[in-house]
Parts: sequence; structure tokens; C-alpha cells
Amino acid sequence: MKYLSVIILLVLMSCSSDDSQNDALNNTQANKLNVGASANDLLSDTTFSSLVVEVVYVEGFEPSQTAISNFVSFLENRTYKPNGITVQKRAISPPGLTPYTNQEIIAIEDANRLLFNNSNQIAVWAFFADGASANNTDSGVVLGTAYRNTSFVIYQETIQQLTSGTITNTTPILESTVITHEFGHILGLTNLGTPLQTNHEDLEHPKHCNIESCLMYWKAENGNGAMSMISGGSIPQLDAQCIADLQANGGK
Repeated sequence: MKYLSVIILLVLMSCSSDDSQNDALNNTQANKLNVGASANDLLSDTTFSSLVVEVVYVEGFEPSQTAISNFVSFLENRTYKPNGITVQKRAISPPGLTPYTNQEIIAIEDANRLLFNNSNQIAVWAFFADGASANNTDSGVVLGTAYRNTSFVIYQETIQQLTSGTITNTTPILESTVITHEFGHILGLTNLGTPLQTNHEDLEHPKHCNIESCLMYWKAENGNGAMSMISGGSIPQLDAQCIADLQANGGK
């Protein structure tokens, strides 16, 4: 009977260990879907009543507190998370990979991400890079990219370079614009997982709004274009059509 008890205990421990490993794997995979796949989960409280944002930046390229506060306000204004929205921020050493390809950005996340979805909290990864995007061209620079359902990168060095010569401190305004624009894509805008309520997708720049003053206009993630959008000193806002799309998909 003693041997039988030991065998049963070992089997139970093995099953418990396997279940934990499977749960962890499932949670990890749930954060590796296509952009827009978790729009409703982020917008509503049907499955997840809280949200945590894991902000990871390369040493020396920390986003401004103003931009992070603006991002949290954006989330509070557009999502239902009655148990709260929190931010966990930390630095990592320079990866030494700049300019960054999309695959290198993904590899950095896979090597450093700590927070994943659990039973009632959805997790978001935001990486602030110390270099430029490898997708930059002579006609424009990339300021940010949403590349998974809960993941986006901000090219912080590029933002700092664009705003360094300005008379006023426009860095937090540009940071806030790019962060909320990229997260708008993660929320399924425009026609990227959150269904259109009216026809306002820019056919020349798919998955963007065709209203030039809207946060989801294509210029908001392009260097010179974004600088022109914030020339008045304020952060572009979502237009009424984008807000209607989010509300129809469970948001505010």
C-alpha cells in the first residue's frame, strides 16, 4: 500500500506539473496572435476585468511619464476594465541590433516578456527601442508598429531625434500620439478586427482611417506626417467613426 500511495502521489504531481506547463504555454500563445485578434477582450470586461501594460525600454530610452499617463487615460476612456489598469515599467540592456527588423523585435519580446494573460487580466507588451526601424525609407521613418494582438514597439530613439530640435518640448506629444495610434490598431482599428460601422477605411492606406484629423490617420505613425499632425501642440484624437467602431465591439 505504501508503494501504491507513492506511485499515486508521483502521478498526481506529474499531472499537476504538466497542467501548469500547459496553462503557461496556453497563456503565452494567447498573447502571440495577429493584431486585432484580442480587440473585444481588451475593450470589454466580458473575459478580462483588468489590464496590465508591461513597459520595457532600453536603458537611456525611457518614455516620458506624461506619455505613459496619457496612454493610461486613453485606455480608461475607451475600455471597460473595472478592476483597473496598471503599468509595470523596467529597463533592459541595449540588444545591439539596430536598425531593428520586425523579427528582431519579436525575438526581444520573446526573450524578455514576463507578463501574460491570466484568468481575469489581459497583458500588453510595449517596447521602447534604442534605434531605428529597418523599414525606414528615404520618404519616411517608422515611429511605431503593432505586430501582435497585445504587442507593439515604439522607436523611441527616432522620436527623440525628430523632436530634439523643436522650440517647445514636443517629445511627450509625439510619444503619446504614436503610442495611442499603435494601440488603436491593437484595438482593431481601422477594420483590423473591430468591424466598421461606417465606411471610413483609407483604401490607399489600408487599416487606417480616412479622416485626416483622426488619430488613426496613416500619417500618425510616419515621422514627418506625425510631426505635421501635432504641429498645433496637441495629440490627435479618435474621430466619431472610430469611436463608434470601438463602442460596437464592447468599448466605451
